Parts: sequence; C-alpha cells; structure tokens
Amino acid sequence: MIARDSGIRLRDVASACGLTERTVQGIISDLEEGGYLVRSREGRRNRYEIVPGAMFRHPAESDHEIAGLLALITEPPAP
Repeated sequence: MIARDSGIRLRDVASACGLTERTVQGIISDLEEGGYLVRSREGRRNRYEIVPGAMFRHPAESDHEIAGLLALITEPPAP
C-alpha cells in the first residue's frame, strides 16, 4: 500500500489489512530499521518512501532488489 501511495495513513493501512494500528507501526519501524523505508514529515503527516535499491535479506534472494517484487504487485493487471 505504501508503494502505491507514499502519503497513506497507517490507520488506513491497518484497516485495509485487518491489523491494529500499533502492529502496522511496528512493521513500519522494522522496515525503516532494515533500510527498506525512509520516513519524512510533511506538516502534520508522515510520508514513507521505499528505498529504491534495497535488496532482499535472505541469502537465496539477496541478489534481487525489492523493486521487482513491488512492481509486480503494484502494477494494474494486464487486460
């Protein structure tokens, strides 16, 4: 959801995913610590940007960027 809308509220992510807002905050914090997301402030809201060249951590996938997976799941389906 963040890949589609970097200004999305965590409350909206939590609602759409059926999770608590606190759980989503924890996931976002983990992604920030892992170097996958960068958080910035715009007025009273947070904006989340995905780090473009971030690589998967698992050794079997460590030579692949997460951008490929995100493109696959965020692109609209072909007609």
